[in-house]
Amino acid sequence: MRKLVLLGAGYGNMRIILRLLNKELPSDLEITLVDRTPFHSLKTEFYALAAGTVPDSEIRVALPSHERLKIVEGEISAIKLDEKVISLSNGEEVTYDELVIGLGCEDNYHDVPGAAEYTNSIQTIGQSRNTYSLLQGLGGGATVGIVGAGLSGIELASELRESRPDLKIKLFDRGPRILKDFPERLSNYVKDWFDKHEVEVISNSNITKVEENVLYNHEESIQVDAVVWTAGIQAVSIVRELDVEKDRGRVVLNQYHQIPKHEDVYVVGDIAALPHAPSAQLAEEQAEQIVKVLRLIWNKEPLPNEMPEIKLKGFMGSLGKKQGFAYLADRTVTGRIARLLKSGVLWMYKWHNG
Repeated sequence: MRKLVLLGAGYGNMRIILRLLNKELPSDLEITLVDRTPFHSLKTEFYALAAGTVPDSEIRVALPSHERLKIVEGEISAIKLDEKVISLSNGEEVTYDELVIGLGCEDNYHDVPGAAEYTNSIQTIGQSRNTYSLLQGLGGGATVGIVGAGLSGIELASELRESRPDLKIKLFDRGPRILKDFPERLSNYVKDWFDKHEVEVISNSNITKVEENVLYNHEESIQVDAVVWTAGIQAVSIVRELDVEKDRGRVVLNQYHQIPKHEDVYVVGDIAALPHAPSAQLAEEQAEQIVKVLRLIWNKEPLPNEMPEIKLKGFMGSLGKKQGFAYLADRTVTGRIARLLKSGVLWMYKWHNG
């Protein structure tokens, strides 16, 4: 049997599975999915789990069940490209003919002393559960610092404000304004929401050191009771250790999303070096192209000289359960409509994934 192995049950590999299992598979093909958990986690909603506004069950999706799909639960310890072998921490090995690596990312602490030791994360469902326990265990009037005012930081701060109105929340933003790369109208809307709900946004910040219950912004020390780090991501360590070409830690690919010199290996999602910021939407669009390439190879058909350019539709964010913001087709949408759009997209995603 020909073996297609998928590493990681993230957005990219879930889209690959959805597309392959909905159409006739080659009779000699077996698909194996390897992940540390027996379910797919909605990473874009981890902020809500950490803030305590949605239960754990709301951000888990069952993995597909199919006679041609094998699920292997385990922690990956090594990817041996030359041997075409995946080693698991329990000693088990998984061989492949074709491989898709979709192992995602982890926090990038940018060499800030103490950041790894004294901050909390929302990068995995397990880390988000731990962050939830910490934040919900704080006493009234406690101060929470959120380092990084990208989409994750904004959504965590707003959701935490709704679940814990008694906390003091400080959101540290490196830029001169929230979402500085997007229209000022969008920035002003988000900043106004934070002002109205008493979330302190600290612009032009630079966290230089973290100690237990202390953040250093430039030279100023700020007392905090908990810190959540949302200030950047990097490929997981097992991918960073691969002996392949990388760009800022992400794997460089050819136009077919393959690793050069290892054209039986594809990379999808946050760990791929692409001309777009990592996102679930990007991983899914990339997955669509990977499926097309795989089918052409399986049918012994030539690959196109050029793959279509990946075009993203924009992004959506929430400000609690009633307000939101979106940037779609170069247009800014704010308020209740934007929040309903995001909720609708999430509902559709769950529905399509069973």
